[in-house]
Amino acid sequence: MATDHIRYDVLARDALRGVVRHVLADAAEHGLPGEHHFYITFISNADGVKISPRLLAQYPQEMTIILQHQFWDLVVTDERFEVGLSFGGIPERLVVPFAAVKSFLDPSVKFGLHFEPSEEDVAAEKPAARLPEASLAPPPPAAPTEAAAEEKEESEKPSEGAEVVRLDRFRKK
Repeated sequence: MATDHIRYDVLARDALRGVVRHVLADAAEHGLPGEHHFYITFISNADGVKISPRLLAQYPQEMTIILQHQFWDLVVTDERFEVGLSFGGIPERLVVPFAAVKSFLDPSVKFGLHFEPSEEDVAAEKPAARLPEASLAPPPPAAPTEAAAEEKEESEKPSEGAEVVRLDRFRKK
């Protein structure tokens, strides 16, 4: 097989990460339009990731965050994004380089991207199986953050009298 001197795999991965960067930058400037919301999975111990020691202890390898209703101060640069989220009622500031992002999913429109770790990450870890560099198939569901779990618990608690039903229950998955 011929040697790929152009590295189309790297170019495609970077271009697709540019999609994530563009979408987050637009959300930072204008907010989330319509029903859009994002599940972002990233390598929690990757170079440049900044999360609290408490979160790193809970999510030592990877973490999934949800940007929907309760996030603040979303800042997007060429290399990373920063966002404020609450975990167990404790506000946290996360800094995530785009190179650490493993998957991006917008379930409102069934759009997802999955990124394979770079060669440096592969050398540091033992991967189970290699997938294509980036694919347009929705990524497999990752473990939700504590905030998402609490939100789910709240919506599943039995209530007295009238029941408040979240619209998320009726969304097509």
